[in-house]
Amino acid sequence: MIKLFVSSLLLLGRWLSISNALSIPFSSNNKHDDLDDPLPLVIWHGLGDNYQNEGLTSVGDLAEQVNPGTFVYFVHIGDDASSDRSATFFGNLTEQVEQVCSDLASHPILSTAPAVNALGFSQGGQFLRAYVERCNDPPVANLVTFGSQHNGIAEFQNCGATDWVCKGARGILRGNTWSNYVQSHLVPAQYFRDPEELDDYLENSNFLADINNERESKNGTYKENLKKLKKFVMYVFDEDTTVVPKESGWFSEFNLTSKKETLLENRPMYKEDWLGLKYLNEKGRLEFKNATGGHMKLTDEDLTEAFKNYFSPPQKGRMASWWEGARASLEL
Repeated sequence: MIKLFVSSLLLLGRWLSISNALSIPFSSNNKHDDLDDPLPLVIWHGLGDNYQNEGLTSVGDLAEQVNPGTFVYFVHIGDDASSDRSATFFGNLTEQVEQVCSDLASHPILSTAPAVNALGFSQGGQFLRAYVERCNDPPVANLVTFGSQHNGIAEFQNCGATDWVCKGARGILRGNTWSNYVQSHLVPAQYFRDPEELDDYLENSNFLADINNERESKNGTYKENLKKLKKFVMYVFDEDTTVVPKESGWFSEFNLTSKKETLLENRPMYKEDWLGLKYLNEKGRLEFKNATGGHMKLTDEDLTEAFKNYFSPPQKGRMASWWEGARASLEL
């Protein structure tokens, strides 16, 4: 009797643990028992934001409203809002992506899902792409980015009058973009890419030159992982003046001096398919979309469209096998 009682307590404890991870009450009738539940959604926010921001959490609420049953996970570097925001300016992106890879792979819900969907805002978009390329466990089914800098920035973002964290980072950035210290400590510097400083970029970039496979030695895993995406959708804001150049959101190269734009399909990275983008495009799985307004001036209409078109539930029955597996693991 005692042995049975202890076993029951252990099983209950495991169920409570997974219930807490879902952020819903423990119940035998919870909404995740539905066989038509959508895949979990992973969201990575942008520069100067934090994972507890009310605007960001409202995006998660909308995702659940459009696709009921969506479990939303907000990527965070740090255990509180302040440290998470600071990490958008300061830190080593290689280490930050490694941390997110570890966090997602060990998460009690995400790690048991057949796949997840991913939504990246501004710099969070290229960071999620790095996640797909470098680890992709759990695998991403659909990657959607808004106002991201897939081909980098050629100018650093201006700061608010009293945003001292931003101003501190910008001051260091202006000092020596290509120094080892800046490239390993200042986040925006690690995706800085000026076509007129290409040699310095290729030699010293800590992050973007690597995940874009621009160096002579290519990483085949990056390409193979991106090719697994069901959809890779990139939104660019029509009136974006924060991201310079805004065309970076579509992997276009834009020379600020000559004002010449080179579209993705005319670049060697596409023609030689360094990342699998040509493959995705030929399969109809790469999409270039416009969003109205300035940088990250998102409307519910834009988000609802994305949630409906790219994050809708999988075929009935697929979730059943996932949740049955999750339940079985609790009984081991």
